[in-house]
Amino acid sequence: MGDVTNRAERLGQQAQGSDWLDHAIRLGLVAYGVVHLLIAWLAIQLALGDNSGKASSTGAMHQLAQQPLGGVLVWVIAIGMFLLVLWRLLEAALGHRDEDGGKRLRKRLGSAGKAVLYGAIAVSALRVATSSGGSSGQKSSSDSTTAKLMDLPAGQWIVAGVGLAIIAYGANLVRRAWTEKFAEHLDAEGKSGDTGRAYLLFGKVGYVAKGVAIGIVGSLFVYAGVSHESKKSGGLDQALHKVLQQPFGPVLLFAIGIGIGCYGLFCFARARHLAR
Repeated sequence: MGDVTNRAERLGQQAQGSDWLDHAIRLGLVAYGVVHLLIAWLAIQLALGDNSGKASSTGAMHQLAQQPLGGVLVWVIAIGMFLLVLWRLLEAALGHRDEDGGKRLRKRLGSAGKAVLYGAIAVSALRVATSSGGSSGQKSSSDSTTAKLMDLPAGQWIVAGVGLAIIAYGANLVRRAWTEKFAEHLDAEGKSGDTGRAYLLFGKVGYVAKGVAIGIVGSLFVYAGVSHESKKSGGLDQALHKVLQQPFGPVLLFAIGIGIGCYGLFCFARARHLAR
């Protein structure tokens, strides 16, 4: 058993240090950045009064698919996101060997969680690329999942717990922005000079905006659990619509859209100056 484990560790080290994985990660990060830029554009359009598209990863894919060569680009995004899933799964299984005990376990669980997140976007892109995803699929899927959880014993508390976990993730993104912890994703060149300062600004603004948007999604789940109304939950599109309904909602939503766009630009910077 020990020999098998050691062999797996060695294979994991070789894979993580290989050029092909490095290129795969860079391609995946570019795809992730494109998704965020599209979501940002849809959020800004919503803030300006255009409600024709859903400000979500699924809506972004549909928007892209309607453009010239859009179908090809959606396929590229799907492949890129699946490559990111592979990377995070390798990390979850064999990564973070420089950490000890509980910290290594937490980081591996974090990598597994990111694999799930990237996988959801990858599947969404694949469904759009194969024309099997409906334009309103995200919200109905969220409602259906929440309703099924509600039917479980203590289901409403499970839904509320999921919401609190989502809020915690959003808060962690804001914390990473405040402490500039995200800068660890860039190599030394990517953090130096005027260009490096611009990259760090994109990261700070982007992480805050994404954290706020995700926190609102989590709040919707908490409210759905407490009120026992599954329709009160929702994804990013519904969260951004909630922002729009607030005082100065269009201004706030426009700012969030700009911030999400900055996160997309930071993904491009990370792809260029990858540190891992």
